[in-house]
Amino acid sequence: MSGNTETFNFQAEISQLMSLIVNAVYQNKEIFLRELISNASDALDKIRYQSLTDPSVLDSGKDLRITIVPDVANKVLIIRDTGIGMTKADLINNLGTIAKSGTKAFMEMVQETKDASMIGQFGVGFYSAYLVADEVEVISKHNDDEQYIWRSSAGQNFTVTRDTVNEPLGRGSEIRLHLKDDQAEYLEERRIKDIVKKHSEFISYPIHLLYQKEVEKEVPVEESEEADDEDKDENKAKIEEVEDEGDEKKDDAPKTKKVKEMENVDEELNQTKPIWTRNPDTIQQDEYNAFYKSLTNDWEDPLAVKHFSVEGQLEFRSILFTPRRAPFDMFEGKKKRNNIKLYVRRVFIMDDCEELIPEWLNFVKGIVDSEDLPLNLSREVLQQNKILKVIRKNLVKKCIDMFVEIAEDKDNFAKFYEAFSKNIKLGIHEDAQNRAKLAEFLRYHSTKSTDEPTSLKDYVTRMPEKQKFIYYITGESRQAVESSPFLEVLKRKNYEVLFLVDPIDEYAVQQLKDYEGKELKSVTKEGLELEDDDEEKKKFEEQKKELEPLCATVKEVLGDKVEKVVVTDMISESPCVILTGQFGWSANMERIMRSQALRDSGGMSSYMASKRTLGLQPTHPIIRELKAKVAADKNDKTVRDLVNLMYEASLLASGFSLDDP
Repeated sequence: MSGNTETFNFQAEISQLMSLIVNAVYQNKEIFLRELISNASDALDKIRYQSLTDPSVLDSGKDLRITIVPDVANKVLIIRDTGIGMTKADLINNLGTIAKSGTKAFMEMVQETKDASMIGQFGVGFYSAYLVADEVEVISKHNDDEQYIWRSSAGQNFTVTRDTVNEPLGRGSEIRLHLKDDQAEYLEERRIKDIVKKHSEFISYPIHLLYQKEVEKEVPVEESEEADDEDKDENKAKIEEVEDEGDEKKDDAPKTKKVKEMENVDEELNQTKPIWTRNPDTIQQDEYNAFYKSLTNDWEDPLAVKHFSVEGQLEFRSILFTPRRAPFDMFEGKKKRNNIKLYVRRVFIMDDCEELIPEWLNFVKGIVDSEDLPLNLSREVLQQNKILKVIRKNLVKKCIDMFVEIAEDKDNFAKFYEAFSKNIKLGIHEDAQNRAKLAEFLRYHSTKSTDEPTSLKDYVTRMPEKQKFIYYITGESRQAVESSPFLEVLKRKNYEVLFLVDPIDEYAVQQLKDYEGKELKSVTKEGLELEDDDEEKKKFEEQKKELEPLCATVKEVLGDKVEKVVVTDMISESPCVILTGQFGWSANMERIMRSQALRDSGGMSSYMASKRTLGLQPTHPIIRELKAKVAADKNDKTVRDLVNLMYEASLLASGFSLDDP
């Protein structure tokens, strides 16, 4: 055997790389198994593709599989595949003398981050074996060559020997990892299963684990053994006689004993086949439900599922699920950003890829399996990856399609909206590109739709001909906005007003300027134009002129509390109301900002805080009485008291809180 052993030197960069891997300390060593299984899968792919044009290549073995064998006694982990195998030249070139283009780039990156998990991205995944092994043997048989052994202890060189000692493989490769003393955990059945489930569960080929398990068996006791047992009491702990109490002739029954034996087990680890690779027409809803539960550990079936593939310049497959309930920690800052698992050619890569889906869709669960991404990805590479941007755009589009399908069923959409309305509104705030589509999903109660919420589409169909705008009011609760004085005139004119009572509505409506060409207008802000006829406008102008002296006096009494005092036609039953500036915060937004735990008490807050305008209703008896009192004596104490009382009452009615209760 030693006579035909040849020794080769590693290419300098590979030698440095192995030195780096062997001597450095990495937390994530388990990725070596993912890389080796992935390489085995690639080798099986190659032989399968060859067999499509030349079926005879499979004569050396039709069973395409990957086998993992932990040899506990010798501290060796074996990974075997029935793939294409390597010739002697392949072993020399691929595993040592020809530098991969990514070797240097990987070394630079790994020295900075101390994270070897993206080794596969640089085409040097095989060398991750040295994370856990101090010697690696590769036995390989290609259809066109003899069986050879490649062996190296990660020094400066490696040997290639014609194999005359091992059993013939038929075809394929067998990697033997002689594990370091402190890496024996990778020989444990449970540990191997966990790693395969995490990283390689959806590899296209069966992955078998061959291991030994201790089992108890009953065997008959021989007579000579029985006699010995009577003499040797110390053995009684190991051997138990099994007696059948119900049998009267128990003496005649053969005596048995329990013994522990080692049994060989061949277990397939990846029986869950990748459902996303199948045609959606052939998959039952039960299969989707089962896959969803195994993916998410949810106990309920999903509300909706979207299974699709994208082909062309870019290829990927995906299954997306909408859950029935919102997770209780959906908007917690430290929570994982999304629930989409990223696979590359059925190999699990990561489940926290922030670039894959926007934050407002963090409740959507599912998988993406790309054919085009490199097999392992660092965060830096992901951020610059154009493929990922295209995948993200497609995922958002398909999620919106899924929500459209949910909206077709009224009951299902009610459940969806109750759970995820905040996400839709966050999407309107953040996603300018899809804002118009997301607006279709908004539902609000209104002055005309009190029993069940209405969509903007239905609102527009109910608008009177002369109504130009979509009117809304924001507030703390539905009860508070329903009794608001701002609705008085609009109700009288038969204009519908939407109730926006969720804090996030304030943010969403700032971005959603219009719907189907109809501008959204807040009824609590000044400058609201109601479609009055000429006669009403003329009458209002006269009233404004008439009350100018009163407005000046009220402004004098209130001082800096209000920016100005005006006559308004926005109320009909209340004496006065507080209007806010057209571009500042509304009363409700001011309340929300004040309740922020980390709010900025000066700076931006002082600029955005509402510029308050006191609007007087010209025909109200209290205003008429006040006008008369001011005309008689504007310095009368009753005037001051009445103005302050009116101001404070209108503050509360308009949704503000008193500065000095």
